Amino acid sequence: MIILLDYFYLVLGAMLTVAAFMTLRDKHNPKRFTTALFWGLYAVVYLAGERIAPVVAGAIMIFMALIAGFGGIALGKYGFLPEGERRASAQRLGNRLFIPALIIPVVTMLGSTLLKDVTINGMLLFEQKHLTLVALGCASLLAVAAACWLTRSTPVQGMREWRRLVDAVGWALVLPHMLAVLGLLFVEAGVGKAVAHVATSYVAMDSRFVAVAVFCIGMALFTIVMGNGFAAFPVMAGGVGIPILVGVYGANPAIMAAIGMFSAYCGTLMTPMAANFNIVPAALLELPDKNAVIKAQIPTALPLLGANILLLYFLMNM
Repeated sequence: MIILLDYFYLVLGAMLTVAAFMTLRDKHNPKRFTTALFWGLYAVVYLAGERIAPVVAGAIMIFMALIAGFGGIALGKYGFLPEGERRASAQRLGNRLFIPALIIPVVTMLGSTLLKDVTINGMLLFEQKHLTLVALGCASLLAVAAACWLTRSTPVQGMREWRRLVDAVGWALVLPHMLAVLGLLFVEAGVGKAVAHVATSYVAMDSRFVAVAVFCIGMALFTIVMGNGFAAFPVMAGGVGIPILVGVYGANPAIMAAIGMFSAYCGTLMTPMAANFNIVPAALLELPDKNAVIKAQIPTALPLLGANILLLYFLMNM
């Protein structure tokens, strides 16, 4: 294979390294040393990858958490273009500004479908195991190139904007990475069994509706805590979904899993832990309230959660 997913990990690690060096040189950042250290440590995780011993990677993550927990990350100065130039550029480009954003889904889709079997000199173009992610990485690089070409900016300005964005998002940028394996850790720690014990001991599960409500609401609550519906699913499925809904009430496992995940996504709409969905958009839009996206989504999330409970109740035995 010619293009591997590991290449994009190296690109991301290099970008984080550049952000760390830019921060280190930024004397307007009151905490430039600890902020640079935070992004530098995160860069090491991507650059070294599997070559790092698990205990060392864990120590790096703990150290990063301590830096963030003690307020070691701060904003600096990012070399903005003057307001007048930004407005003039936006008016000149018009709707063409959306081209880089549209390149990402279009190229990702083409790479994962039409180009998936393309070979050069007998070698597959894309790594098949992570085909969609590799296509997404290629699409992102093309989008950056298109953005530089359209705006007549240099890659250096692009890196300044990259640093501004990661600083604006802050420690929350690391959450998707850390939460990705949280569900498995909870399962290994026996959290699913503990949930099952609490649910059966303190909640009257002799009512099918109550069991459904506990499962759906639990999926949403665990997602709020962990920021990841995929991390919440093994906990609630192992604690309530499989032993009670499927084992006792004969629910269709596919319907239980699908509607359970829909319930988890309701929790995603209501938590800052889902940084890539709720914190990053606020940073991109430069909203004064980082939780503005969450506040706007709660009136939708709660009725949807109620609808999921009713759907699972009526459809679970189909």
